[in-house]
Amino acid sequence: MKIHHVACLEDNYSYLIIDESTKEAAVVDPVEPEKVLKAAQEHGVDIKLVLTTHHHWDHAGGNEKIKQLVPVIKVYGGSIDNVKGCTNKVENGDKISLGADVHILCLHTPCHTKGHISYYVTSKEGEDPAVFTGDTLFIAGCGKFFEGTAEQMHQSLCVTLASLPKPTRVYCGHEYTVKNLQFAQTVEPDNAKIKQKLSWAQQQREAGLPTVPSTIEEEMETNPFIRADLPELQERVGCKTAVEALREIRQRKDNWRG
Repeated sequence: MKIHHVACLEDNYSYLIIDESTKEAAVVDPVEPEKVLKAAQEHGVDIKLVLTTHHHWDHAGGNEKIKQLVPVIKVYGGSIDNVKGCTNKVENGDKISLGADVHILCLHTPCHTKGHISYYVTSKEGEDPAVFTGDTLFIAGCGKFFEGTAEQMHQSLCVTLASLPKPTRVYCGHEYTVKNLQFAQTVEPDNAKIKQKLSWAQQQREAGLPTVPSTIEEEMETNPFIRADLPELQERVGCKTAVEALREIRQRKDNWRG
């Protein structure tokens, strides 16, 4: 399995997931279909399916166009998310195959939108899995609670995604990492891992390189929203439970002008 970033719009990422033995590919959130098809051509692969994380235009807005450009393509999206151009609705636990060796598990991760799906992707033994988290989990951040509650985001982040194997690579929907880590420092000023990762992320961006992927393990060390489960972090933000802490940190982030 090979994964390639395709930078779109101002700060979005689409991704090509390639099954190397068959040269078949899936694309995550192809908001700019021409760009994605050009990347597929460069890598010599055929796009067979679209994995849409959620209905927002900057993720699902290219679905109708890619269907015109690749008439036989299948477009997957959350069953309750009203995804534009969707041909195959998916729910938590649904499985999709790509080529010979790539297996995709759909995880319902609601809150940012009520039908948001994250896609957990595995391949041959010995290869680290990957998860495409759209706007639920960002590197060192999470999406705004547009259509859900702190309880739902806690379930999505701290239960569903945090239970994936630690080496799982995290590919999110936007390049927000530097700002997210700057905010994370305001929550945990003594966290050395946050400081180190911020320095690395700034160097990546100055070199014009992406900061994705992260890993589930790194997120558990540096992401205040996933770390809301930790009693010491709850205490730091003046809360008694993980859900309260998550709500408090999200409110602080919404009001933060860093």
